[in-house]
Amino acid sequence: MRKPIIAGNWKMFKTRDEALYFILLVSPLVPSIKEVDTVILAQAPLFRCLVKRQGDNLRIGAQNIHFADEGAYTGELSGPLLESYNIDYVVIGHSERRKYFYETDELVNLKVFAAIRNHLTPIVCVGELLEERENNTTHEVLYRQVTKAFAGVTEKDMKKIVIAYEPVWAIGTGKTATADIADEACGYIRSIIKELYSEAVEQTVRIQYGGSVNPKNIDELLSKENIDGALIGGASLDPDQFVYMAQAAVKK
Repeated sequence: MRKPIIAGNWKMFKTRDEALYFILLVSPLVPSIKEVDTVILAQAPLFRCLVKRQGDNLRIGAQNIHFADEGAYTGELSGPLLESYNIDYVVIGHSERRKYFYETDELVNLKVFAAIRNHLTPIVCVGELLEERENNTTHEVLYRQVTKAFAGVTEKDMKKIVIAYEPVWAIGTGKTATADIADEACGYIRSIIKELYSEAVEQTVRIQYGGSVNPKNIDELLSKENIDGALIGGASLDPDQFVYMAQAAVKK
C-alpha cells in the first residue's frame, strides 16, 4: 500500500507574513504523517519560518536545486544548503522550469542525483505539451523523460523518488485531464519503471497527478489505482482548500 503524498507548489507566491498565517492555520489540521505525506513547496527565503512551524505532520520542500553542491552559480540553491535547513523534498523538472529556464532531460537527471546525494526526496515532473497529446505522442514523450531523468539511478534510490505526472496543457489553464486520462498516463509511467527496474520498484514508486487539481476533482483523481497523490498549484495557496485536499488523501 503506497502512502499518498499531497504537495502544494506555492511557486512565486506568498510573502513571509502570508506564509506564517498559512502554516499556523494548516499545520494542526493536516492528516497524520503515518497516513499521508503533506508537503509545502516554498520559496527559499521562507524555509526557516516554515520549517520552524511545520509540526509533526507537515513537511517543507524546495522548488529547485542546482546539480553542483557548491560553486560560482549566482542565484542558485545547493543541496547542502537545502539539507541544512531541514528541507525534505525538492521539485525537479517542473514544466515551468523546462519552459522558462530551458531545463533539459539531462539537467533533470543531474539534479536528481544532487537531491539523492543530499538526502532530499525528489519530486520529478514529467508530462506532455498539448500538441504532443494531440499528435498522439504522449507515451513517446513520457518514455523519453522518465528514462533520461532516472538514468543511472539505483533501484534502492528509485524506490524513494516521487514522480509527478503533469500534462503541461492542464497547468494553470483550468483544464484538467480527466481522472481516466490521468490514471492511464500514471499507469504507463509505472510500466516504464517496471521495464527499467522491477515489479517491486514499480509497486513502490509513488506517482502524483498535477494539473489544475482542486477540491472539486481531488476525490475522483485519488480514487484511481495508479494515482498516489497530487501536486497542487493555485488551489494550494488557500489554507482551507489545501487542508481539504490533504484530508481527502486519507481515504485513498
